[in-house]
Amino acid sequence: MELKAYSVHMGKAKCAVDLGDGSERGEYVNQDYILHKLGRPHRSISLMYCYYPLDKEWPGRISEVMKDAEVSFQWDYPYDDYFTYKGGLGGTTDDEPFTCMRDVRRHGQDVTLTLTCDPNVSDEHLIAIAKDLRPFGRLLLRINHEATGNWFSFTKRTTYQGVADFYCRFHRIIKEYAPNVSTILCIGGIEDPNETEIIMEKEFSQAVKETDIWSVDKYMALHWGWPFDVALKDSVNKSFKRDTVENTYKLTKMSYNRFKEINGGVSKPMVMSEFNADGDVTGAYDQAVMVKGFCDMLKADPEQWFSGFTFYQFRDRGRLGLEIEDPNYADCGIEQPVMKTYKEIIHDDFFKPEMTKGDEISFPVKLRWGGSEDAEGIEIPLHFEKNPHFCEVTFDDDSNIMMEINGKWFYKSPEAKTIDLMSAFFEKPLDGEADLTLRLFAPPASGENDISTEDGLYNSYQTIEKLPAIRIEFEPVVC
Repeated sequence: MELKAYSVHMGKAKCAVDLGDGSERGEYVNQDYILHKLGRPHRSISLMYCYYPLDKEWPGRISEVMKDAEVSFQWDYPYDDYFTYKGGLGGTTDDEPFTCMRDVRRHGQDVTLTLTCDPNVSDEHLIAIAKDLRPFGRLLLRINHEATGNWFSFTKRTTYQGVADFYCRFHRIIKEYAPNVSTILCIGGIEDPNETEIIMEKEFSQAVKETDIWSVDKYMALHWGWPFDVALKDSVNKSFKRDTVENTYKLTKMSYNRFKEINGGVSKPMVMSEFNADGDVTGAYDQAVMVKGFCDMLKADPEQWFSGFTFYQFRDRGRLGLEIEDPNYADCGIEQPVMKTYKEIIHDDFFKPEMTKGDEISFPVKLRWGGSEDAEGIEIPLHFEKNPHFCEVTFDDDSNIMMEINGKWFYKSPEAKTIDLMSAFFEKPLDGEADLTLRLFAPPASGENDISTEDGLYNSYQTIEKLPAIRIEFEPVVC
C-alpha cells in the first residue's frame, strides 16, 4: 500500500518543559542517553557556564584551579564554580559550551545558556559573546541569574544597581548583534506572601521592562549547604529549608503579576528556570510527590499564566537529579523515584508541543526548523493490525531527523541508516488494531544555522527527497 504524507507544524505546549544538564553539581550528559531515558526531547536544555576573563585564574574551572583552597560554601571561590565559557573575546567556539549546544540542537531542542558574567567586562567582551551565539537559532540567554542573591561572584563586584545596569547593557548588545537570542531575567521576585513588591524593585525595574522573559528560581525544598554539610533534623545552623507546594506556586504567580504591573500591565513569558524539591531534605519519595503537586496546580489553573519550567537537573551528585551520579563511576546514573513521575508529567498533553496537521505533500519536500516551538515536518499515517514484532525505518541519505511514533521520540544522525522503533511499543503496547502517525522533523545536523542565508538567524532547512522505507511486521520471522 502506498503511503501518504502530510505537512505538520510543531508549536508551543500549553506549558513548556526544559531540563538542566550539567552544573556545579553534575556533569553534562549526552542527549542520546537522555532521549532514551525520557522518551521525548525538551523544549530547551539548560547549560550553566561562567565568564570571568579578567581574573588571573581564568579560564580554569575555579574548583579545579584552587582544589586545595579552604572553602566551606559552594560559592566561596573567587568566581562561580561553573564550567567556563571558552568563547568570548579571543576565545574559541570549538570548545564548551558550543560542543554541548550543537548536541542539544541537533537533537531537536533549543538551548538555554545560563551565563554568570563579571559585570566589569567591556562591551567588546559582550559583543564577542553575542557574535558567538548568532548561529544557534532561537537561543535563550539567562544572564547573571538569581541576581538579587548574594552568593554569586558578580554580586560582590558591584552594587545591585550595577548588576541591574549590567543586565540592561548586555541585553541591548544582544538585541543589536544577536537578535535571534531572547534574554531571561532571573531575580528573587516576591518571596513573602505579605509583600506587594519584588525584591530590590527599585534597582531591577528597568531590567524587568527590557528583558524578553521573566523568571524566578523556586526550590520547594533545598539544601544549599551541600556538599559541605549534611541536612539533619537536629542541625543547629540549618543550611536547608522546605516550603509547601501551594506557597511556592502562590509566590511564583505573585511575582509574575508584579512583573506585569512594573511593565505597565503588559505581559511577557514567565518561566521558572530552576525547579525541584531537594531529596536531601524531602527524601526520594516526597520529592516526587511535590514535583507532581506543582504540575497538577499548573494544569488546574484556568489562567494559564505560566510559560514553562526547567527541571534542575538530569543527573546530580547530590539529590537534585532525576538520576544521582554513581560515586564509583561518574558516567553512570542511579534513577530516582522522581524519574518515573517526571516522565509521566512530560508525556501529558498539557506539557507536550502542539502538533497541527496540514495538507498532503509530494516529494521532494523542504523542511523548516525554526526551533522546538516552531518547526515544519512530515506526518505519515500508519495502520497497525496489532502490536508489532518489528517496526523500523531505513533511510538512504545523510539526513538529520527527529521522529515520533506512539508518543516516543527517536533520533537519526546523518551517519545512521536504520532506526528501530520497537521501543515505542514496549511501554505502550497496542491491544488491537490502531492507526498511528509517524512524524519526522529535521533540526540542523551540525547544530548550527547557516546565518549567511536570508533568515538563517531564525531558521534552518533540509530537503527530504523521499520517504524512508518503513518495515512493520506483526509476527516473528520464524514462528
